[in-house]
Amino acid sequence: MAYGVNLPDLLDHTDVKLAHNVSIACYSSVLSMLLNGAPLHEILHALVLKIETQKIGTRGSILLLSGDGKRLLLGAAPHLPDSYNQAINGVEIGPNVGSCGTAAYFAKRVIVEDIATHPYWENYKELPLRAGLKSCWSEPIKDTQGKVLGTFAMYYDTIKSPTELDLELISEAARLASLAIERSRAMEFQRLAVKIFDRLPLALVISNSDDSVLYANPAFKHIVLPQDIDIANFNPKMFLSASQPNELVGLFEHLAQDKMWQGELVGLRGNGEEFYLDLIVTTFREPNGLQPCFAWLFSDISERKKAAQLIKYQANNDSLTGLANRNALFKLIQSLITSDSLTPGFSFMLMDLDNFKQVNDTHGHDKGDALLVQVVRQICECLNDTMVFARLGGDEFALLLPGIVNQKELAQLAETINKHVAKRYVLADGKGVYSSVSIGIARFPEDALDLEQLLNCADQAMYISKANGRNRYHFFTEQMQLNAERIASLHNQLKQALDQQTFELYYQPIVNATTGLIVRAEVLLRWQHDGQFIPPDEFIPIAENSGLIVDIGRDVRLGAMQTILEMQAHNWPINLSVNVSTFEFWSHELQDAFVDSFAAITEQLEVTDFPYDRLTLEITESLLMKQHTHLIDVLNGLRIKGIKISLDDFGTGYSSLSYLANFPIDQIKIDKSFIDRLDEGKRHEALVEAIVRLSHALDLTVTAEGVETESQLKFVMSNHIQEIQGYLFYKPMPKAAFFALLAKQAELH
Repeated sequence: MAYGVNLPDLLDHTDVKLAHNVSIACYSSVLSMLLNGAPLHEILHALVLKIETQKIGTRGSILLLSGDGKRLLLGAAPHLPDSYNQAINGVEIGPNVGSCGTAAYFAKRVIVEDIATHPYWENYKELPLRAGLKSCWSEPIKDTQGKVLGTFAMYYDTIKSPTELDLELISEAARLASLAIERSRAMEFQRLAVKIFDRLPLALVISNSDDSVLYANPAFKHIVLPQDIDIANFNPKMFLSASQPNELVGLFEHLAQDKMWQGELVGLRGNGEEFYLDLIVTTFREPNGLQPCFAWLFSDISERKKAAQLIKYQANNDSLTGLANRNALFKLIQSLITSDSLTPGFSFMLMDLDNFKQVNDTHGHDKGDALLVQVVRQICECLNDTMVFARLGGDEFALLLPGIVNQKELAQLAETINKHVAKRYVLADGKGVYSSVSIGIARFPEDALDLEQLLNCADQAMYISKANGRNRYHFFTEQMQLNAERIASLHNQLKQALDQQTFELYYQPIVNATTGLIVRAEVLLRWQHDGQFIPPDEFIPIAENSGLIVDIGRDVRLGAMQTILEMQAHNWPINLSVNVSTFEFWSHELQDAFVDSFAAITEQLEVTDFPYDRLTLEITESLLMKQHTHLIDVLNGLRIKGIKISLDDFGTGYSSLSYLANFPIDQIKIDKSFIDRLDEGKRHEALVEAIVRLSHALDLTVTAEGVETESQLKFVMSNHIQEIQGYLFYKPMPKAAFFALLAKQAELH
């Protein structure tokens, strides 16, 4: 359920048919007409209509047996064609005289599923078929002695077989018709009615204005009185006292005006237990009597209500935590947005557990669920009854704060939640995990005017909380929206650039530390849009998040391999290094596709013997975390081709030095951040020296990137680093400039 708030009724009420009887409304209607002395033809007409409403698609018919017991006469068939009714009116009963003639003759139920082929209809089938009637089920109407009074039939315009409910329906209809017919033919109505009412599966009690019980059937005593005791008085106000007061006022106002009332109320059993009932009350007056009487007809619908409440709960609540679910919360937010209330807006907090995937992957989903339940308890302790706490799915939660828009108040609540959640949690296996939550806050109407915008704003703010270290909160700001719009725009433009091949490859030479000659170059992707270069650190993450990086990476490798072939044609023995995004190795499928791309590229370049030994792939430390057998096999396969594997930006990620001994790599690139800090003291120099010595011990070549000063160069050379990359020598340059540089070097050497 929503924390501290009664959620609006989100489920439409649905009537549940009784399994073995006609509805309460049908019994009540016939009972009311009988008690008020309605003519037989009106009662039969109403009965057919009621049955038709119970079974959509049926057309009912009641035929009465003539006084001589030989012919069937029209009783009521409001929805059968007049031509058909006139044709069968007066038909003689007998074997093989349709469904009704046969049923009346044998005093047995007759089910004809297909009129066109059934022998009972052989001599009469043209009549119903011309009227569009294809099946007919007929039940003989019998009096209390078993004598046939007529038939009740259900026609359909399709070939149709009855269900158990259909058979019960036609049987009950015949009983009600029998009651009506006998009432009109005999003076023993009271005796017959009592017998019928005693068989009702519905509770019936008849009382007068003094609350004296005139009649109570067994079902009433069974439902209301748990013990077998007599009932002399029936006090409706006491019996229904657990119901809503306004509903009772409406009920007794109707009865005071001699009007029928129908609805659902709460009753009290004799032992004080409450139960739900579906009630119809009919008023009448006895012959020559001034005192009104009341017929209370009801059924116990407690199980149905419990089922409906369970369905409602499951539709609106999260099964794990019991919180409101996404559907319930969003409907409530939408109702607040469209409300005419003068409440000064509301706020929305989007929360996401930090590092929850790691808990699931390490400890299993059952332990992850246990963590979610514990975190929910912690957050609930920070909330009051006006707030609606919901689980949107997975480890994502939301908090709706009606009427709260003050930033100081919101900040205090968010800070309280952060502090309350950030702790060590003990899982079912006794192991402990640390968890925290990142929060994004958006306000209505300050930040957004509709539900979609509100969610988007809160999501952007939460993303900032994640990016800035987690376990914190952020309010949505206009700058976030501008950044989001910028990202969306760049994504669209990035796709166009990929389709139109407007990217450009730049090359930053790498020199031999001893000779100063260019021996290798790093291939760098550049993108110019509307006359301006878009920084790679801005568009590369967008390409990775959108999946475009796979196609972009392939195009970069294509361009680099084309350049290698061109340099080979000039007899320039220069190698190229190409950066590879971790995303391109994210799954086995992507890894296999990466390997296959080389065959496709060489086919596109129309070359069968490509010099792979001149190509180096630079991967990042984060890829070492994925030390899966399949990935290692992929990299080993590339090395077998002759491709070298270089570990880029070494020392800045999460890797352990022990990975270097087990991972298939050939080179180490010391990150620029280490080179920049060499002048800060011996500790930084010692760190670089240790990396170099370890690399050499593992037979790995070393490249220092970001060398920009003479002092840095001196230190690098003194530590026997083979290759140097940096602005001290060369900046990244277009292909033409790079080739000109190589041509000049070739002339001089």
